[in-house]
Amino acid sequence: MTVALGMPALPPPVLSERRQTRQLHVGAVGVGSDFPISVQSMTTTLTSDVNATLQQIAELTAAGCDIVRVACPSADDAEALPAIAKKSQIPVIADIHFQPKYVFAAIEAGCAAVRVNPGNIRKFDDQVKEIAQAAKDHGTPIRIGVNAGSLDKRIMDKYGKATPEALAESALWEASLFAEHDFHDIKISVKHNDPVVMVRAYELLAEQCDYPLHLGVTEAGPAFQGTIKSAVAFGALLRQGIGDTIRVSLSAPPVEEVKVGIQILQSLNLKQRKLEIVSCPSCGRAQVDVYTLAEQVTAGLEGMEIPLRVAVMGCVVNGPGEAREADLGVASGNGKGQIFVKGEVIKTVPEHAIVETLIEEAMRIAEETGDSLGQGEPVVTAG
Repeated sequence: MTVALGMPALPPPVLSERRQTRQLHVGAVGVGSDFPISVQSMTTTLTSDVNATLQQIAELTAAGCDIVRVACPSADDAEALPAIAKKSQIPVIADIHFQPKYVFAAIEAGCAAVRVNPGNIRKFDDQVKEIAQAAKDHGTPIRIGVNAGSLDKRIMDKYGKATPEALAESALWEASLFAEHDFHDIKISVKHNDPVVMVRAYELLAEQCDYPLHLGVTEAGPAFQGTIKSAVAFGALLRQGIGDTIRVSLSAPPVEEVKVGIQILQSLNLKQRKLEIVSCPSCGRAQVDVYTLAEQVTAGLEGMEIPLRVAVMGCVVNGPGEAREADLGVASGNGKGQIFVKGEVIKTVPEHAIVETLIEEAMRIAEETGDSLGQGEPVVTAG
């Protein structure tokens, strides 16, 4: 039996058309409105420890990260950049603060891009000409990364605090200095820990320039809080077509940042969906332990890459309908489960066999489509 999977033949609907931007390339990854929105993260290792950094980059790559950033606060870190840039499977951006000499070191090292924070690099404006020339000679894009905690003193004196207007003005001022030297291979970020301030700052930028924008809520917090903040802020901007590359900043392992970022984009149909688990919430109608069922199915299908929607439902109210709408599903009750494939009941099994049956059917579908288990992770959606 041939099974048509959950990805529609036509492109899935999106909330808004992308804002039109300039285009640039960070290594092999295109950034701008002509390209898919990319997901970034940042290593937590000492960059000077080349092996540890490359190992973490490999883990991020396996999780679906498109671009990785590494910190470069010291000479030892700068010396490690050539090896990291050469051996990384994904483009490497060097993150530079305080010392402008490391900007040049990163460009010479072959990094795919360089992130600079003008507010905390000494005499940055005086060196824009030289930086622009070096970046132009090597084809290296520059990210102007403005943070609420490190605004230029002149901007702080003018606004008194990191307002949306202050963040946008600072970024546009620095971009204009590069433009004076005919360098436009720039993307911009204006991060703040308050999603409301952050969203407004990006809206102001989008109104005043056509540079690609890197979205991020800085110091977003622990995993749960940071996920909520990032999802809310990114959703508000992506709803307007604003945003070309994203980084979810969490006080958590960087792989978790990538997982959240990918899920945000998939939820908005801005990235191809892979495995999606649709499960009903716990309620008084449930006749089985839906939470445990969903967790067991998720664990059993971990890593499946095919675009498959699996519904794990626990009552007769929404269960049959949701199971029929999914590629594969179960409607449970009275100690048994009806197994659906593309809207049709193919068998009824006892409750203890539900998980095993769903996994077997998912594997069968994967085999029929020629796909195999990859490195991704299932998406769990509570219905």
